[in-house]
Amino acid sequence: MFGSNKFLLSHGVTHVIAPKQLLMKLVATFVFIRRILHPYDVLEAQYGSDIRPGGHWFPSRCQPEQRIAIIICYRNREQHFKILLDNLHPFLQQQQLDYTIFVVNQHGQELFNRGALFNIGFIEAKKYYPFTCFIFHDVDLLPEDRRNIYTCADQPRHMSVAMDKFDYKLVYSTFFGGVTAFKTDDFLGTNGYSNVYWGWGGEDDDMYSRVVHKLKKPITRYPIEIARYKMIRSNEHISAPANPHRFKILRSQYDFKLDGINTIQYRLLGVTFYKLFTLVNVTLSQETYEQIRIRLQMKKRTRKR
Repeated sequence: MFGSNKFLLSHGVTHVIAPKQLLMKLVATFVFIRRILHPYDVLEAQYGSDIRPGGHWFPSRCQPEQRIAIIICYRNREQHFKILLDNLHPFLQQQQLDYTIFVVNQHGQELFNRGALFNIGFIEAKKYYPFTCFIFHDVDLLPEDRRNIYTCADQPRHMSVAMDKFDYKLVYSTFFGGVTAFKTDDFLGTNGYSNVYWGWGGEDDDMYSRVVHKLKKPITRYPIEIARYKMIRSNEHISAPANPHRFKILRSQYDFKLDGINTIQYRLLGVTFYKLFTLVNVTLSQETYEQIRIRLQMKKRTRKR
């Protein structure tokens, strides 16, 4: 089940770990997934004793090297969010991290815009604390391995390499969705996420291109046996419709300077500091594809006669 129990040491000698030792090693890194849905007051009573308002926690016995903002994009996913809180707070505290959880909630009838919400979370979080690392997190993904350390590297990191939804396999080599981690300067160097992908799909592939072609850095990943995630499934949630224009925008090779953090527009409805998280409420104004095409200076294709 677990593959070979042989490990090659640095000096070239193969060390054989007994099955019992191997099992104990795997159990030690395994994260118990909490699946029971609890109300907020129960979660606050369980985790909130030493958490500062807004979902800010840091260890009392050491000084972490990084100050981490967890940015979660959100709309009408309360059940998923409660389960995420129930799993993420103990997971991060066991890693002895200085972290704050931000939830960016999109109001209104416009199509969901994941990339724009991440940009807003970055902008708003920086107003309250000198964060050095930003982790952009889908609300329905739960880490399964303690070795999946929620910190930033010198290159942007793709955290959610292996999801149970995809049989714990990397979907494709340039996949950059789910959970990603950026140092502040690297995120600024990409000009952030694109704001033009309304509905499902496109913004994560667009960000991969920004990292490789604008930031000119490779992405990094933890090994697939570490970067494992379980997706919360619910019959009540209906995914946003796929963006029919996403491939046209991706293939246009538009200038990334024309869209990103420097062009994000939103109305801030308010910021509330709850015990376990900071809630950022916003509305967005949706552009038509034609407005996007003109703003990004995409060439209009004509049919051949």
